[in-house]
Amino acid sequence: MTVTDERTTPAAETEQPTGPSRFSLRHPRSRIAWIRPSVWAPLLVMLAFLAALWQWGAERLPYLLPPLSAIGSSLTTQLGYYVDNALVTLGEAVAGLAMGFVAAFALAVLTTELPLLRRAVMPIAVVLNVTPLVAIAPALVVAFGFGPLPKLVIAGLICFFPVLINAATGLRSVPQQVVQVYRTMDAGRFELLWHVRIPNALPYLFAALRIVLPLSIVGAVVAEMSASGSTRGLGTAISTASSMNQLPVVYASILVLAVMGVLLLLAVTLVERRVLHWHDSAHD
Repeated sequence: MTVTDERTTPAAETEQPTGPSRFSLRHPRSRIAWIRPSVWAPLLVMLAFLAALWQWGAERLPYLLPPLSAIGSSLTTQLGYYVDNALVTLGEAVAGLAMGFVAAFALAVLTTELPLLRRAVMPIAVVLNVTPLVAIAPALVVAFGFGPLPKLVIAGLICFFPVLINAATGLRSVPQQVVQVYRTMDAGRFELLWHVRIPNALPYLFAALRIVLPLSIVGAVVAEMSASGSTRGLGTAISTASSMNQLPVVYASILVLAVMGVLLLLAVTLVERRVLHWHDSAHD
């Protein structure tokens, strides 16, 4: 007599549901999904609409908006001029961002570990954040000379407060249950900081970077336009071209600044997806 096992599972129940392949057009994060018209067509239509609107405005307000052909001609005929000035502005923005980021993160760590220091420093940081930095640019030139340092300081100060707030929030938002578990294992402050607080603060830091990267470019441009003695950079190019009524150069420089900002944001996004592959934000 043969005994049959009635607990056998039907084949349909053993099959695991599978989603679309990473290389399928239906996958929301597919590397080839960009070829779908629904991905690129809306942007293309919007750009065409904005270009037509610009041309319409240029025909009626030639003293305010130059034709797109004049901007394109300025970019193509003086490409080296824009690249050289863009590299200067980019170097100032990145260096200023690095200075502000390091200082803000170090202060966020100190204020997290020392609550008394937080009560003393945060009000001053708020006052610094609402201070118009353009007004102190001439004083920075007097203090640091006509070199690049005043521009780095202004770019760093603009980036300082958002990084400080985000870093402090991320460092302090660790669940108390996690902190208690590490403390029961005799983990010191440094171990708790390195293994718990900093990883928890990484999403906040990348969010701050997406904010301060464009701000660093704005800070560098503002410093070049307001600090006397500046001879290079897109901010200086805009100021010089404005004084000579060269509208195509002004708008071409603005376009280069916009492209720089987009590329920097794209770079941060790619790095964030690599570093935070374990976090929910990387799967949005």
